[in-house]
Amino acid sequence: MYDVLMRLPFLGWVLFAATIQLAGLSQSAAPMDLDLACLIQIAMRLSTIAFMLLAALAVILRSPPSGKASGLEPRISALVGTFLVYAVAMSPRRDLSLSGEIVSTLLIMIGNVGAVIALSQLGRSFSIMAESRQLVTTGPYRCVRHPLYLAEEIATIGVFLQFASLQAALVLAAHIAFQLRRMRNEELVLTASFHEYATYQRTTARLIPGVY
Repeated sequence: MYDVLMRLPFLGWVLFAATIQLAGLSQSAAPMDLDLACLIQIAMRLSTIAFMLLAALAVILRSPPSGKASGLEPRISALVGTFLVYAVAMSPRRDLSLSGEIVSTLLIMIGNVGAVIALSQLGRSFSIMAESRQLVTTGPYRCVRHPLYLAEEIATIGVFLQFASLQAALVLAAHIAFQLRRMRNEELVLTASFHEYATYQRTTARLIPGVY
């Protein structure tokens, strides 16, 4: 029952956000003369919608956890790390040049596509909280331990470019700090649940091969 109840807020948020993206998609596709920037904007929105719907499906179909982090901090870190980034958009929007808009939109699209790939590999093991279900080491998980976080941060940087300011930078820095804490919490849970995780951890990078 607890696991079912924990799915509802995320599902509600995903469906709300997907509806907004669909509305934006209809506006982007309205002009008859579509230029490159408009086409990239449409592709970005489609990738965002695909990620949101896949995340909703993964939450609905996910299996019961075999292990989870104890205490309040991992839960707070998971929730804040997930939702704090949306506060970036509370800053005034910047007037970007056409090239700046294209770079921002491409980063969002690349991040969303990467997130879809990582999420499709996770399947029923996806979770917001630090929990263990099945150890996934295939696809992008062969190279890095947290490809979904990496993809999300690429998209987040794309969003940040549209609202870049000191306030937005502070929010972004706090968001990244909580995301790093989430990774640590998840790794502790996976280490406790799967004896082979320690070997996997030694042979893969956390986010960027050869760097971190």
